[in-house]
Amino acid sequence: MIFLFDSQFRAVVSTQTPPGQPELNRAAGWFSAEHAFEKPNDENALNLMNSCAVSMLEQFPDIVFAYGVSDEYSFIWKQTTQFYQRRSSKLLSLSVSYFTSVYVMKWKEFFPHKELKGPPYFDGRVVCYPRAKIVQDYLAWRQVDCHINNQYNTCFWMLVKSGKTQREAQELLKGTQTKDKNELLFGQFNVNYDKLPQMFRKGSCVYRKKVEEVVKLDDTGNPVTRTRSKVVVEHMDIIGPKFWSELPYILKEECD
Repeated sequence: MIFLFDSQFRAVVSTQTPPGQPELNRAAGWFSAEHAFEKPNDENALNLMNSCAVSMLEQFPDIVFAYGVSDEYSFIWKQTTQFYQRRSSKLLSLSVSYFTSVYVMKWKEFFPHKELKGPPYFDGRVVCYPRAKIVQDYLAWRQVDCHINNQYNTCFWMLVKSGKTQREAQELLKGTQTKDKNELLFGQFNVNYDKLPQMFRKGSCVYRKKVEEVVKLDDTGNPVTRTRSKVVVEHMDIIGPKFWSELPYILKEECD
């Protein structure tokens, strides 16, 4: 893998990625505290991120898949992309700048009564993975991380909102396993973790889905349909093979 940018270390290892390898961009931002986002999940903030990701796929046809959780998004570029001659510095700067610009433009759509207090900013980095299976493993890791963090944060903020200090909540959760957290949520707060919105538990997948759409009516009034690719946001399991086997065209070139 090739790491091309990191805001902390400012490391540039290469200026061009090897041909025949899919690329991955990841952007993450941190300013939820400044805007008093709801804890542990602010639905409007998450939907804003999702909307920005949709714009990314609409703007850059070579992005084939995106996965978002909390304040980060990962974008998978197709293996054969020749966008800007595969110059990773260009791919990174364009991706992050466009995502940030769209975030600002769409802010009022999702927070009509909340002013943007300052310019949002995202860091990013490019990683080059040689095979589709490694890309799938990466995305599975991000979704596992989404579940672990969301379950912990849900417990943590429920305890804090019930009157515990943050330190007390941390101590109560120290060493707990998945089963313990589920029992805590249900026993103390009557919350069934499995019933929480899938967006919180599984994150968001953005990709082009083949859908049948009515394009016109024929002379007899019957609908005429066409199969089109539509950018969609869905929340499903991508850890197992089912999603990828049912939609092989997403990473088709990488699998060939």
